[in-house]
Amino acid sequence: MRLAHKVAIITGAAAGIGAATAELFVKEGAQVVVADRDFEKAQAVAQRLGDSALAVAADVSKSADVQAMVNAAVERFGALDILVNNAGYGCLGSVVTTDEQAWDDLMGVDLKGVFLCSKYAIPHLAKRGKAAIVNLASTISVVGIKDRAAYVAAKGGVAALTRAMALDHIEQGIRVNSVAPGVVASSYFDKMIAEHPDPEAFKKWNDSRAPIGRPGQPAEIAQMILFLASEESSFATGAMFTVDGGYTAW
Repeated sequence: MRLAHKVAIITGAAAGIGAATAELFVKEGAQVVVADRDFEKAQAVAQRLGDSALAVAADVSKSADVQAMVNAAVERFGALDILVNNAGYGCLGSVVTTDEQAWDDLMGVDLKGVFLCSKYAIPHLAKRGKAAIVNLASTISVVGIKDRAAYVAAKGGVAALTRAMALDHIEQGIRVNSVAPGVVASSYFDKMIAEHPDPEAFKKWNDSRAPIGRPGQPAEIAQMILFLASEESSFATGAMFTVDGGYTAW
């Protein structure tokens, strides 16, 4: 019960890493807000987790939604100890081929969302004395990848913002770290594989992107998030922890 008596908000928690993290947090004793733009899926996750979970509809790119999300957490559970900024997505394109609106929309969720959620959560986190923020960055924060300009820029920003936040709020007892997953099994990649002209060859290539020879599982990333949210990582702040099956060690 590493998170006993803790209250956490997890964004993008209707599926994938977010849902796996919500499930793990509840198992470890936390009360969790399952936040997502897709309220029906968020509600399904929360119902599966029982009375320790609350589903909230929230678009993290919108200030009003974020404030309502934070207020809902405090009203339901009485406090806030942990924020997991997980919401995010990617899009194809170089700086030349990426549509301007697509760029703005992605930045709104992947980077501005971290800013807004942290902005409104930190006053409540500071009241608890020992609090944690975990931001989801990516291996492409440091190595780059072709044809993902907006996503690479946003996740690089998340990594940098993590360091700034760690220094700004250390005296308030708030630790801020980021997790950088590599390729993780998801419905997004399942869809890409299914739509590829040669699904078997594409899946083989995707699986081979990391030396370990397979994609990561959401539950494996959730374990690192748990570590950073718990007091087990009490000396860690301002750092990025890579969980990528050796991808960045090539």
